[in-house]
Amino acid sequence: MQTARPVHHCEAAGRFDAGNPLAERRTRWAVALTALMMLAEISGGWYFNSMALLADGWHMSSHALALGLSLAAWALARRYAADRRFSFGAWKFEVLGSFTSALCLLAVAAIMAWESIARLLAPQPIRYDEAIFIAVVGLTVNLACAWLLKDDSTHAHEHGHAHGHDPAHEHAHDLNLRAAYLHVLADAATSVAAIVALTAGKLWGADWLDPVMGVTGALLVGAWASGLLRDSGRVLLDAEMDAPVVDEIREVIAASPIPATIRDLHVWRIGKGSYACILRLATRAGATPADFRRQLAIHEELVHVTLELDTD
Repeated sequence: MQTARPVHHCEAAGRFDAGNPLAERRTRWAVALTALMMLAEISGGWYFNSMALLADGWHMSSHALALGLSLAAWALARRYAADRRFSFGAWKFEVLGSFTSALCLLAVAAIMAWESIARLLAPQPIRYDEAIFIAVVGLTVNLACAWLLKDDSTHAHEHGHAHGHDPAHEHAHDLNLRAAYLHVLADAATSVAAIVALTAGKLWGADWLDPVMGVTGALLVGAWASGLLRDSGRVLLDAEMDAPVVDEIREVIAASPIPATIRDLHVWRIGKGSYACILRLATRAGATPADFRRQLAIHEELVHVTLELDTD
């Protein structure tokens, strides 16, 4: 049996796009704007008795968390870049933070839904003019944040498609800038819905629309938190054997000019669009690990590969 020496690329695997100061600076601005508007909407929702406005504020909090996690990931990546304890880099700090935030957001969604249903059963007077004004300002802030994040998230999206190897490379950015950009747009839609509900209540007396929008906002926050919980939990548990890169590895070995059979295969993610792989092959005498490593090299997302060859 021949065993290939493992090739380590911890610097590549642990990167957080820390070399993009423009993205980090724009994200800081987006965090500041989003956090301020979140506090304004939550305070205004409670003070003016608008569940639609309150739900929009809590929904915006989910985006503030997503943006804040991106900043925290950059900071931790720089701090622990040379720490030998993290053999595959510090990328999972971001994933662990996402998992924890998702749990908190699920609790927030439950509270929002409970309070909205209570307001639906026992309506309270709403100060529509003030609530509508805050909702309009919130929509403006959402659009400003989307503009700040658009260029960088679009670049990340196009970069993922340029490689054409693994859709998971693009998916990995969903925990970072692209996710923040998409959810800011979703929050803009929630702001529009809150404005419609408040305007309908003011003009036509449809007071029930406000708590209904509160329930809708709670469902949106809960749905996004559940998705984040699922995605981050999958990474933390190394549940990656259904990732497209696994099939690509099998295709490379099946098409190899050197006959080989896969006896064991383990794949797990160690960074944004970066995977480690342990591969054991049964092949003919004279074959070397370098033969198969060259074939696997076409998939750049495989940054850490260990090969074992059984040539008995």
